[in-house]
Amino acid sequence: MNWDLSIFYDSFQSTELQADLKTLDDYISKLNNFEAKFDNNQEHLEEFLKLTIDYTNLVIKISAFGQLTLATDTSNTDALNLMSDVSKKLTQLAALKVKADKWIASFESFDTEFLQKHKFYLEEIKKNSAYYLAPEIEEILSKVNQDGLHAFERQHGLLTSSLDVDYKGDVITLSEIRNLAYDKDPEVRKSAYEAELASYKKIEKPIAITLNSIKGYVNTITKLKGYDSALGKTLVDSRVNKETLDAMYEAIDEVLPTFRKYMRRKAEMLGHMNGLPFYEMFAPIGDEDQQFSVEEAQKMVLENFGSFSPDMKAMAQRSFDENWIDYAPKKGKRGGAFCRNLHPNKQSRILLNFTGSFDNVLTMAHELGHAYHGEQIFGESLLNARYTMPVAETASIMAETIVMNNTLKATENKLPLIEAQLQDGLQIIVDIYSRYLFEESVFNLRETEVLNENKLCDLMRDAQMRTYGDGMDPEFMHPYMWIPKGHYYSGGLSFYNFPYSFGLLIAKGLYAQYVAEGEAFVPKFRDFLRVTGQMTVEEAAATIGITLDKKFWSESLKVITDQVEEFLELT
Repeated sequence: MNWDLSIFYDSFQSTELQADLKTLDDYISKLNNFEAKFDNNQEHLEEFLKLTIDYTNLVIKISAFGQLTLATDTSNTDALNLMSDVSKKLTQLAALKVKADKWIASFESFDTEFLQKHKFYLEEIKKNSAYYLAPEIEEILSKVNQDGLHAFERQHGLLTSSLDVDYKGDVITLSEIRNLAYDKDPEVRKSAYEAELASYKKIEKPIAITLNSIKGYVNTITKLKGYDSALGKTLVDSRVNKETLDAMYEAIDEVLPTFRKYMRRKAEMLGHMNGLPFYEMFAPIGDEDQQFSVEEAQKMVLENFGSFSPDMKAMAQRSFDENWIDYAPKKGKRGGAFCRNLHPNKQSRILLNFTGSFDNVLTMAHELGHAYHGEQIFGESLLNARYTMPVAETASIMAETIVMNNTLKATENKLPLIEAQLQDGLQIIVDIYSRYLFEESVFNLRETEVLNENKLCDLMRDAQMRTYGDGMDPEFMHPYMWIPKGHYYSGGLSFYNFPYSFGLLIAKGLYAQYVAEGEAFVPKFRDFLRVTGQMTVEEAAATIGITLDKKFWSESLKVITDQVEEFLELT
């Protein structure tokens, strides 16, 4: 049930880890000393990039061991000390990075075979070098962030992962109480919702301070660096145009009434006449209450991945055989799920909080989709392997869609599965929109005021009302949704919400191509995933025949709204 981290080190006391930390110091020294070769010689630039690759591979190895340990044991002292040590070491390169990027920006062309191979990476550095502060200031910021910004990020993880939730005489974790939202018993769903909201009273004040500190910092730094806003920085980092994002939300605004029809119908079916209470959002509809063991979930994923391509199935089998996945919730383990691609190892590691529901099976498929994306990237140079948030969810949602649609075809009892897909669509389109609007409002208001826990709850209600509208019962919203969502608490990654909508809608469009083309589509899909680290989002989409305009978004949304109409007919 636990993932295998021995591919990194046997323990935090291992001689190999200590040797690698010494080697890391040597790399840092070599890189800093390389400044003497910052001239117009392209051979020196090639040498510098190769040294950077070796250094980065080692950082990934050491950091992954610490970070993945902390993901399942957030108070592990050895892991915390290692990450603190590594972070301090990396600050020694903050000034050099600025100087190196400015040096790269000084080249008018990149002519060697190696540099041509990395042209997109180099041109992106040239473009983004305009956003740097002076090298000495970047170095200072990097150092003070260890006990400032990054400490607040860690505090959120610690407070939420160690939160004791009082539920019916027992004490359980936040992940466990949130999983009860899927229970077939309505009393369990409601009581779990009430217990969850009550538990946030224990941590709402320090979490509010944490959120204010992170968002205030990001506002200050992004403006100092020349970005127009935190969203502007995210779009630059994401390699996506604001016009593309706006087109998506214009299309989404037009279909919100359809999602609300689905919510009101579900509410009526569950006996609620004033819209859907938040605690009923994940209530199962129909008599589909099958529970899956881990082995059954694995088998289901393998069968469905195999229907798409043998290499996707083989990758999933390898992940099971080599213990890439940490499955069960436990105290001290962070909530949710994620996949970490490990380029140097040509493997991934996946965190789940698996309790046996069909939704958990879909989450397993989703995260394995991320691993499949990694498989396509692993053959590329490390410098060409960084794909951005808007395309990061494409392969994962494609994998999830494959499992869901094949399951839907194989059953006569379609209602529970269609409803499950609509639950998912409601979250990724409507709820994600509310998170985007909430984060936007926090950033805007944080310019002039400190937002206490009550104000943050008000902003969340406003965002949910803006998107869910009369589909949701206003007496039973989720004003504390700003606490459990860890994506709000990254100082370096703002607005990690709209990429999920991007990924879902691009995947819906790609899945439609797959249905039309069959096996001929698969190699094109692999090529698309492979180039996502070497192109803008719009350019990568174009390689597989997609133009990310309002027409495309509307056509992809129609796949979901058609399911709403089918749901309304079935019910």
